[in-house]
Amino acid sequence: MSQNLIQTTIAFVKEKLEGAEAGHDWFHIERVWKLSKKIADSETCNLQLVELAALLHDIADPKFHDGDETLALKISNEFLQNQNVSSDIIEQVLFIIKNISFKNREEAPETLPIELQIVQDADRIDAIGAIGIARTFNYGAFKNNLMYHPDIQPALNMTKEEYKKSKGTTINHFYEKLLLLKDMMNTETGKKIAEERHDFMVEFLDQFSREWNVE
Repeated sequence: MSQNLIQTTIAFVKEKLEGAEAGHDWFHIERVWKLSKKIADSETCNLQLVELAALLHDIADPKFHDGDETLALKISNEFLQNQNVSSDIIEQVLFIIKNISFKNREEAPETLPIELQIVQDADRIDAIGAIGIARTFNYGAFKNNLMYHPDIQPALNMTKEEYKKSKGTTINHFYEKLLLLKDMMNTETGKKIAEERHDFMVEFLDQFSREWNVE
């Protein structure tokens, strides 16, 4: 696999995600790709597998495709086959795409390959901190969800189906998912980056609460 394949993949993803919701667009992919490479620097791994998986991991996010979890696998498989990528690498990329998400964590194998651990950490890191806050409110607005409602409590320990159908508030999403991610990091580098971003979210939520209650 050459750097030329990575550049071809970047061009493919940019084209596919043109006009996507701003929290799941090319810039999200680019950040996850860069974070993946940063984390990979401290790990023994197949870097090109990490890069391919990072670039293709959200090529067809199910929540924008009627919940279809097979579409991203089909698109990625077809693209990689057209680039004459080996069946072994394709299989590993598809495995990462299938098992990366928060909602599928109960279905994922107990032991994850290091490449999946890296891309998963990078994807989760992009969901927290200042970027995470911006993405969460952008998606909440996209879905026309309430920002906050004092009478609607966070729904903790949701099943996969409950999580997919959740119509909760944007603030509740922090408690239902984002604040949990710090303790789900796989790698040491991921843990360090997540710690700082987590603290920023806690500070933001505290400030939000004070302003909401006009304290």
